[in-house]
Amino acid sequence: MINPAAILETRALAIGYRSSGHERTVAAQLDVRLQPGNLVCLLGSNGAGKSTLMRTLGGLQPALSGQIIIDGQPLGALKPAELARKLSLVLTDRIDAGNLTAREVVVLGRTPYTGWLGSLSENDHSKIAQSIEQAGISPLLDRHMHQLSDGERQKVMLARALAQDTPLILLDEPTAHLDLPNRVEMMRLLHTLARDTRKAILLSTHELDLALQTADEVWLMHADGTLLAGLPEDLVLNGSFETTFARNGFSFDRATGTFVIHRPVDTAQIYLEGAVGPVFWARRALEREGLGISRYRDAPCRISAADTPDGFEAEIFFENLAFKVSSVQELIRQIRPLFPLR
Repeated sequence: MINPAAILETRALAIGYRSSGHERTVAAQLDVRLQPGNLVCLLGSNGAGKSTLMRTLGGLQPALSGQIIIDGQPLGALKPAELARKLSLVLTDRIDAGNLTAREVVVLGRTPYTGWLGSLSENDHSKIAQSIEQAGISPLLDRHMHQLSDGERQKVMLARALAQDTPLILLDEPTAHLDLPNRVEMMRLLHTLARDTRKAILLSTHELDLALQTADEVWLMHADGTLLAGLPEDLVLNGSFETTFARNGFSFDRATGTFVIHRPVDTAQIYLEGAVGPVFWARRALEREGLGISRYRDAPCRISAADTPDGFEAEIFFENLAFKVSSVQELIRQIRPLFPLR
C-alpha cells in the first residue's frame, strides 16, 4: 500500500542505461522515501550514479525496473502537465535560454498553470515576486541569461523552480558554480524553504560539510550501486561515510565531520588541551606538519591552547621547557625544531 504521506517514494528501483539491446545497471533495489518539509542531500563519489538517479526521479530517463511514486501516483501515469505541477527540476546542464532575460526565465516557471500563451494572474505575479526575493536575484532580472555567470544562472534557475511552486523540488548540484558564501547561502535557503513551505527538496551535492549541517536526511550512494538513507549523524557514527568515501591518502574523521589527509607521521608525541576552537585549528596545523597527536597527557610535548580576543594563545610544555605563543604560525615555528621530520 502506497503511503500518502511521502511526496516521493521508490520501490525496488533500478537505474541505468539501455542502448542497442544492452543494459547497464548503475544502482538497484533502491527503496527511499522523501517526506514533506524535509531537505535531503544525495551524496556519493563521482560515478556513483547521483545524476542518473536525479534524472530518473525527474522523469527524464526511464527506470530499468521498479517503481517511482510521486504524491501518491506512479510517475509513469502522470501526464507532462500534471508532473510539472508536482515536480520542479534544476539540472547542472547549461540551459540554452536564447535571448531571454533572467526575469523572463523565472516567469516561465508559471507555465504549468498558465499554458504557453496564458496571461499571468495576480497569484502568478505574487509567486514570481516571492521566488525572486527568495533566490536573491533582483539585480539580475533585466540581464540576458548569456550575460550571467554559471553561478548567477544557477540562482535564476532556482528562482524559476520556486515560481513553479511544486511540492517536490529536485536539484542536481545546485552549488556547483557558486563561491563559498553563496554555497552556504544556497544551502541555508533550501533548508529554510523546506521548513517554512513544507516542500520536499532533494539535492545532489559534493558539499559534505554543508550537507551534514543542513540535511534532515542523507542518501549515500556507494560505487557498488547500493544506497543508504538516514540522519547525517547516524551515518557518520555507524561508519557509512567512511565506507562510502574510502580512498587511499585520506579518511573521514567522525569526530569533526571532515576529511583528514593522511601524511607519514612520527609516533604521536603531542598532547593538545584547552578551548575547543583553538585546539581544533592547532591540531589541523600540526597534522599538516606530519606530527602525530597523542591521546595521553604524559606525551613528550603538551600544548595548552586558549581562546583570546586576538584569536589564539597557547603554552608549550616540552621536557624542562615552557613557553607561550600568540598565534598558530608561531606555534608551528616553535614546534618544528622540537620534532624535526625525517
